[in-house]
Formats: sequence, C-alpha cells, structure tokens
Amino acid sequence: MKKKIAILGSTGSIGKTLINIIKRDKKNFKIVLLSADENYKELLNQAKFFKVKNIIITNYESFKKIKKEKYSNKINIFNNFEGFEKIFQKKIDYTMCSISGIQGLKPTLEIIKYTNKIAIANKEAIICGWDLIKKSLNRHKTEFIPVDSEHFSIWYALKEIDKKLIDQIYLTASGGPFLDKPLKKLKRVNIKQATNHPNWKMGRKISIDSATMINKVFEVIEAKKIFDIPYNKLSIIIHPKSYVHAIVKLNNGLTKIIVHDTNMKIPIFNSLYSSKKIINSKELDFRILNKLDFRKVNLKKFRLVHILKILPDNTSLFETILVSINDKLVDLFLKNKIKFTDISIKMNKMLKLNRLKKYKKIKPKNIIQIIKMNTKIKNELDY
Repeated sequence: MKKKIAILGSTGSIGKTLINIIKRDKKNFKIVLLSADENYKELLNQAKFFKVKNIIITNYESFKKIKKEKYSNKINIFNNFEGFEKIFQKKIDYTMCSISGIQGLKPTLEIIKYTNKIAIANKEAIICGWDLIKKSLNRHKTEFIPVDSEHFSIWYALKEIDKKLIDQIYLTASGGPFLDKPLKKLKRVNIKQATNHPNWKMGRKISIDSATMINKVFEVIEAKKIFDIPYNKLSIIIHPKSYVHAIVKLNNGLTKIIVHDTNMKIPIFNSLYSSKKIINSKELDFRILNKLDFRKVNLKKFRLVHILKILPDNTSLFETILVSINDKLVDLFLKNKIKFTDISIKMNKMLKLNRLKKYKKIKPKNIIQIIKMNTKIKNELDY
C-alpha cells in the first residue's frame, strides 16, 4: 500500500529535496497535500506530476493567479490552512513541515493530529511553540523527527541512549562566509557577500542567519527543547567543512561523531524511510576526516552567540521576542536599510531592554499569544 504524505512548504529547498527523493520511488507514495506561499507555478507543476488533489497557496495574489490556470479545475485549491478537516479523512503516514518563519507554527500544530509521523524543519516553530507542539504530539500519538542536519544527527546519536549518560553535545557551525574575514571589514559587506554561504545552498534569510551565527543560537535553543537537555551541556564548535554535524560526548568514556554529506538529502531520506532503506551516498572523505579543523567560536566577531548566556532555562515568550527581532533586522538589512554589523549591535541592545526582560518569566499559553507577541515586537520596537 502506498504511503500517504503531505508536504507543507513543497517549493522551498527542503520541500524540493523531499520531492526529488519521492520521484525516484513514486510507486510507493501518494501525496495528499502540497503547500506553498507564492510560487504557484512550481506548486502546480508538482501537483500535476504527482496527481495531487489538494494544494494550499497562502499568498492571495498567487491564489488568484493559480485559480485561472486550466488545471485548477481538476484539484482542490485552498488559500489558507483551515481546510485540513476536508482534506484528511483519516491519519496519513507522514508530513513534512518546512514552511519558513513563525508563520509555520500554526499549520505545524494543526496538522499533527492528522499524521502518524511529522518531520519538522522549521526553527521558529520549535523555538517559539515547542511546548504546544510536544503536548499535541503526545495527545495524538504522533511520532516526531527533527530534520535540521544537526538535530537529526543528535536524534540519531541518542537512539537507545539514557540521557543521564550525556556529558556534552557539540553542534557544529561552518562559520559562514565571514569565518576568516577580519572583524573591521564586516561593516562594508553587502547582501551578495552575506548570502554567499561556502557549503550550503539556502534561502537569503537563513543565509544571513548563518553569516551572523544567530542560526546556531537558534539551534542550541531547539536542541534544549527537543531533547530536554540543559544549556550547560550544549556547545557550539566551528567546523568549516560542515562534514561533522554533531558530536555527543558520553560520561561512559565514549563519544559519538555523526558525519554525512553536506546536503539535506540524508536527514530527509532517513525521516521518510525506515533504517532498512538504502541510499546512495558518497564514500567517506578521508581528506576532510584527516583535517577536521575544529575551532572555538570567535565571540568578538560572532557577538550574537553571547545571547545564549541571557536566555532563561524555562520556556518563555522571550524566545519569540528573539526570533521576531532577528526577523525584522534581517529584513531591514536585505532592504539595504541597515548595515550587516547593525544586526548584532541592535539585537544585543534590544534584548537588554527592561520592558522585554519581564517576558523571560511568561510562558506562552497558546499560539495566539505567540503570534501577537511576534507582531507587537516587529511593529513597536524602534529599529
């Protein structure tokens, strides 16, 4: 019997990687739902190829355009995620949630009850709403697999491991395009330079986050939440080649090092299939293994890593504030309204505001509270 799956964010890099995997094994899958924001042409092509009956396009202008296409008469087209009840008559086998940004939280939460397994590749959803996600996962008995390469690697390394054995977990960071660039020259970098990641092909937003290394701060927060591990057992280490994705040091004297090709195909493939399925991958690169070149983070250059020292141990709305400020500052940089170095300067300054510190003690009760906080921070702070 074919596995029924849904892909939220099917036209993004994660979604397209999953699509390409399924293309090679089309006979074993039936895609029930695809979604995108603006790229309606790509979405429609995917729907045609896989004969998908349900698609969601959230951008209203794109929604109007797709409705004019001839093929639209053969399928169900929605403009939002309110139609899950109409789409899913019973639980499907697998869902990939790869909608970028905090807007991915609501559909992620709402689709959990309709799927047996959910793979999440949305940092903001986990950072801002993990407690809500976890509660829903438990309620609906839905299996969760993290898809970020670092968190997938940690998840894989910790299989059948008692958490009491964990001494330290290291998340590796490439250092982005400015790893070896002198600090004094960062003021003059432009958008093209900041989005030119040496190892990964990513969207502009995540590329900027990698260049400032806020993405690694986010990943530490995610790891703390997903694996229920305190911050003092989580560390960031620079590894320019992005070949090692996680190092798990155990207090029994053993250390696990997870290595895989520098692409998202490996974690996505393994989230979709059981461990018995074989994937064609490259041979071990001993040239890299012979020179792993691990380095400590330069905290003078990557100032946003300091944020980890001011984060509360408990889940709070402060994490939503962090995500919202970063979203706004990156957007301003991409619009050429601030300098690259202003992102870290303004971020560190804003997070010290007394009127924001109080939110470290406030736990989000529901998704509405998180979304309202996100809107409030983006609109009311002086950037």
